[in-house]
Amino acid sequence: MFPAIRIREVTKRYGALQALAGIDLDIAQGEFFGLLGPNGAGKTTLISALAGLVRVDGGSLAVMGHDVRQDYRAARRALGVVPQELVYDPFFTVHETLRFQSGYHGLRRNDAWIDEILAALGLADKADAYLRDLSGGMKRRVLVAQALVHKPPVIVLDEPTAGVDVELRLSLWAFVRRLNAEGHTIVLTTHYLEEAENLCGRVAMLKAGRIVALDTTANLLRRFSLHRLRLRLAGGGSLPDALRDRARQEDGYWVLPYQDHGELEGLLAALREAGCGIAEFEVGQADLEGAFLSLMQEGAA
Repeated sequence: MFPAIRIREVTKRYGALQALAGIDLDIAQGEFFGLLGPNGAGKTTLISALAGLVRVDGGSLAVMGHDVRQDYRAARRALGVVPQELVYDPFFTVHETLRFQSGYHGLRRNDAWIDEILAALGLADKADAYLRDLSGGMKRRVLVAQALVHKPPVIVLDEPTAGVDVELRLSLWAFVRRLNAEGHTIVLTTHYLEEAENLCGRVAMLKAGRIVALDTTANLLRRFSLHRLRLRLAGGGSLPDALRDRARQEDGYWVLPYQDHGELEGLLAALREAGCGIAEFEVGQADLEGAFLSLMQEGAA
């Protein structure tokens, strides 16, 4: 079975900036896949290239076996993209917008599915409202609905929950999980790494246009993420030299990373021997954010 997305040696340059530097990636059909990286890593450029909005300098991209350049109509029919930006026509109602979007894909009598999307995304009572009158969170829901209106087998969510309320996040992820369970491939970019950790079975991390890590979420947590001892010393004191080199400061606290809990006793003993009084401390579990920070710092080094 061919992959839902196949990317081979893709490069893209904007003047002196190398946005994509030879990306190779396969995403299997039915995966819930995370595409992570700091601002400027190349995530949005890669998504735009998949959608046919950016022409790459080299390499090839295919969606559900359809080459994005040579078979662009089929490739675009197979893909639904929720963009970061709020792009909308203020002079149409929500329902009209979704009917027009259906028409762009040659779909008629799509009202039953449109009504189902509206209900799932909490937009049913806004169906006759003009988009210009909606809040930012409601506009983002409409963007999600537009991406889903033609039932694409591959759905790309580019920062879909940026700046939206908790209610939308919960309803959106419940609906997207359902679509994934029904066989849709989901590709998610997000700066909320706890979302990627909870949702994605596999993750690629980008830095400066290159993939610096590609593995299952569980393996990335095991390989790169560290536990954290977060503490505040009595009297605002400083750490002993032996510990300060491996620590960082964060909001008035010292943060000491460590690999496994067997090290914790030694860390506390070193503080005690140095005469450091602990006013407050907490132990944090390994998470995807820790893996992400470790990889980005490693890449910088």
